[in-house]
Amino acid sequence: MFSCKSLQLGAQAIKASLSKVYRFSKPTSTPTDRPWKLYDQGRALFSTTATGSADGGNEDDQKISVTFVDKDGEETQIKVPVGMSMLEAAHQNDIELEGACEGSLACSTCHVIVMDIEQYNKLEDPTDEENDMLDLAFGLTETSRLGCQVIAKPDLDGLRLALPAATRNFAVDGYKPKPH
Repeated sequence: MFSCKSLQLGAQAIKASLSKVYRFSKPTSTPTDRPWKLYDQGRALFSTTATGSADGGNEDDQKISVTFVDKDGEETQIKVPVGMSMLEAAHQNDIELEGACEGSLACSTCHVIVMDIEQYNKLEDPTDEENDMLDLAFGLTETSRLGCQVIAKPDLDGLRLALPAATRNFAVDGYKPKPH
């Protein structure tokens, strides 16, 4: 009993010390799901429970459908693993979403526009840091978000994201961003 309590306190201490650096998923109510999980750029780093669910599936195997619409109206539909950011998903699928700061909330070059207000309302509210960066984004709208802060989750299946016509960065016109 003592060692289990110590483990729980240790996990809470780790979570508290890293909460400013990493994103945590919300607690769940079923014991077979992970109560919380540590993510770094969409990859699970630590979990307090065994992986997998009661039906033998794994949360990491789940994927949602996301459509990116570029400035010319061309649509690219991809499958994104649950827990991955839209910035990382775009880079893995050769979608021109810059992300100059590599998802550290230090720029606005991964600005995306959520095309459906219902989907936008399913996202967690932007942090003050994200709002500060969004203020610098080109073509800001009421449903603008930073792609590095939009994390795939099952209820976002069918998400449609528009890429703005330009970004505010020091790169010259015609620059083609390359994933880091």
